[in-house]
Amino acid sequence: MKRLVMGILAHVDAGKTTLSEAILYGSGALRKAGRVDHGDAFFDTDPLERERGITIRAKSTVFRLGEREAFLLDTPGHVDFSTEAERVLRVLDCAVLVISSTDGVQAHTLTLWRLLERFAIPVFVFVNKTDLPGMPREGLMSALKEKLDGGCMDFSGTAEELAEEIALCDETLLERYLESGRVTDEDCRELIAKRKLFPCCFGSALKGDGVEEFLGILSRLAPVPAYPLEFGARAFKVAYDDKGNRLTWLKVTGGTLKAKSRLTNAHSGEAGEVDVGAGEVWEEKADQIRVYKGVKFETVEEMEAGGICAVTGLTRTRAGDGFGIERDDRESFLEPVFRYQAFTPGNADPRKVLEALRRLEEEEPSLRVEWDAAAQSVQVRLMGEIQAEILKRRLQERFRLNVEFGAGAIVYRETIAAPVEGVGHFEPLRHYAEVRLLLEPLPPGSGIRYASVCPEDRLSRNWQRLILTHLAEREHVGVLTGSPVTDIRFTLLNGRAHEKHTEGGDFREAVYRAVRQGLMSAQSVLLEPWYSFRLEVPANQSGRAASDIRRMGGESVPPETLGETALLTGEAPAAALKDYAKEVAAYTHGLGQFSCQVSAFRPCGNQADIVARIGYDPERDIENPAGSVFCAHGAGYVVAWERVPEMAHTERVWRPEKGSAARPGMSGQRSAGASGDIADKELQAIFERTYGPVKARREAQIREARREPPERARLPRQPTGPEYLLVDGYNIIFAWEDLKAVALGHLDAARKILCDSLCDYQSMRGCVVIAVFDAYKVKGNPGSHERYHNIDVVYTKEAETADTYIERATYEIGKEHKVRVATSDGPEQLIILGHGALRVSASMFREEMEAARVRIAELIARNNRAAPTGAIRAAMEAAANARAAQPDTNAHAAQPDANARAAQPDANANAAFRAAQARKSSVVGENPTKRKFLP
Repeated sequence: MKRLVMGILAHVDAGKTTLSEAILYGSGALRKAGRVDHGDAFFDTDPLERERGITIRAKSTVFRLGEREAFLLDTPGHVDFSTEAERVLRVLDCAVLVISSTDGVQAHTLTLWRLLERFAIPVFVFVNKTDLPGMPREGLMSALKEKLDGGCMDFSGTAEELAEEIALCDETLLERYLESGRVTDEDCRELIAKRKLFPCCFGSALKGDGVEEFLGILSRLAPVPAYPLEFGARAFKVAYDDKGNRLTWLKVTGGTLKAKSRLTNAHSGEAGEVDVGAGEVWEEKADQIRVYKGVKFETVEEMEAGGICAVTGLTRTRAGDGFGIERDDRESFLEPVFRYQAFTPGNADPRKVLEALRRLEEEEPSLRVEWDAAAQSVQVRLMGEIQAEILKRRLQERFRLNVEFGAGAIVYRETIAAPVEGVGHFEPLRHYAEVRLLLEPLPPGSGIRYASVCPEDRLSRNWQRLILTHLAEREHVGVLTGSPVTDIRFTLLNGRAHEKHTEGGDFREAVYRAVRQGLMSAQSVLLEPWYSFRLEVPANQSGRAASDIRRMGGESVPPETLGETALLTGEAPAAALKDYAKEVAAYTHGLGQFSCQVSAFRPCGNQADIVARIGYDPERDIENPAGSVFCAHGAGYVVAWERVPEMAHTERVWRPEKGSAARPGMSGQRSAGASGDIADKELQAIFERTYGPVKARREAQIREARREPPERARLPRQPTGPEYLLVDGYNIIFAWEDLKAVALGHLDAARKILCDSLCDYQSMRGCVVIAVFDAYKVKGNPGSHERYHNIDVVYTKEAETADTYIERATYEIGKEHKVRVATSDGPEQLIILGHGALRVSASMFREEMEAARVRIAELIARNNRAAPTGAIRAAMEAAANARAAQPDTNAHAAQPDANARAAQPDANANAAFRAAQARKSSVVGENPTKRKFLP
């Protein structure tokens, strides 16, 4: 059966939900059409929706449209919930845009139109409320053509009357029309699918006028999508039913989804493409497949391509996830611009609020829940006060939590004013990586882009792919306020690796430090969000309105008189317009109407004041270090960011153009002396006499660095996600003399010491650690897997050795991730090398463990010298309690070598550090370290 997925979108109060009721009633899916104002609308079943008369969450139902099965998605119309509507757009075959004839094209209508254009979705327009006084039809059509698209066409006329106007939409069709004198439905469907034609219908959804004709047009002209036989699906929503079951809403885009089938986020990928967003690979079973009709549903055994369904049993999905042939797509073009702090009355535990908000964040990803460890508070990002009120009610009704939200603070962005080079170096003992990046400003709204112009004879392609992956795997923050950066292109200029000592994690450190060093050297620009607004006031108050906009630093066109009202449109800073709707209602006595929508981010006019008020110190941000780590005399040491370029090992291939701006007094580039300038000029003259002018060559190189890489030159896919470390437990225990001595007396104690050491190691390296122990001689043993603090411990099953487990694991994990294996088993090392994994001998691994312990001790010592706050204070208290309760139970007390024991950091301090890490993980609400392959 052919299927169609259509969504209904509109500005709030345009009659979108009423039109949905009329469509379902006209198609026979409902026996009676409900009304929003009566509280019996088919879709608005939530008490909050009925109370406020607005749609908050997208709903789905199924009805017959001619010979097709149509899935109808009703979306929110209020600006505060527009991110929910945006997520639905990714699964639509066509959209119905509802416009009120009394209001015309409003600010949010234009936002929706831009989103529909961005996702290339065919659109049918229904002009509603024509039974009320408003603009005449001719005026409305002129406004639609002018503000939306010239392809908008009134389809209320006859086919003969429309044929010539339709033919003018396409040159090829026009030639056929001049020969045959007719335009077919197939011609119209093709133009609609290409977004060259937008049928417009007029009517009153409340009275049912024009709805039957509109359904006829949809049935004849809606696009007919073609789907592949290979399975594919896209998640667009996560929700919970009234029994607490987690639902993942999907559109099947290829093949068939069957109940009890297993879904994974792993993708086969395409040749020549870099996949930087795959993350950790997981696989889960789809238990139930539900087809919803409002709040009711029926379970089905399978769903074919083109259908919408909700699936239970999936616990790790997110909106935007792709399955099968579909790729992940979580990019959002509508972002909240206000950050609210959550307050709990009395002595309520803020961690409970955090846990509840994390749950709601699954359903509404734009909340961006953040935990402030220093202030022990929770912050969320919201679109406005209406969303804040709804969120407060949700917390009360679903989690029995009384939460208040403070005044919303603006969410800023940062960019740079001129190109700058960033250098990052990471060289602790037995590690090495260096990266040079060019940071260039891009036009507003460009986002973040990545490129590479580094020759492969300087740095191999594999390392370059890894560097691009690390650039894109996190959100980089600026140095003015710690806000995310945007409108910047990062270009890899140069880099260096060591044949023996470089590992993937080394380049991650070097890349992060290079970005930060470049931002510290650059002239940063603070950006604030601006709203586009639409303001209707009585004509005699238009002067007051225009004066308000100028006072707030906004821009507007001259007021347009519409009878007894005046219309002002323009843009203004979001911070100034935040509470202006209340002010409009007050001075117009309820006669004014104000609507706004985020349009762009612009430079702040009072940047210095904002930066001073926020008080962010980039050099005290330990999560984003700008300095680099160099090595001398067998030990690593930190070099301040301003000295990194002069100590870098790679050649500098880019220099700023004359007059380019850099951060005043903070340039990371060393200026040459007079004698150096003379020598450089002499060398340049000799070079130019031999090879020609240098300037043209350098300019060409810079232009090449700025040039966008062509599509065909995209880098191949690089394994992403966390690095995996598999440890052959007993092999390591009996290879280390101290652990071997403990094991001869008590094997369990040696195993615990090793696992504790691995916990310390994981906390510093951030990799996924799996310790594997032999249990193959235990008769009937099925094998086991357990979570020990922040690592995984596996005991093999009967007749399966640790070597066998590790061989299979490296083969499976190595397809998507970098894998290292710690073992001194010679044959095993050869096998894992054949699987693409890296081997680490027991002695080398011991050195890495010692280095991790030293770094932990240094961190604890540094934190002890600082004022103890938050998690650090808790760690110190835990260490003190541990020493008081167990003064002689050091985990390394069993080691016979006193000198070795003296060289080890205090085990209680290590335990305290792990306790602090575990406490931080539980407070922030992060998932434990994730695993891909645990047979």
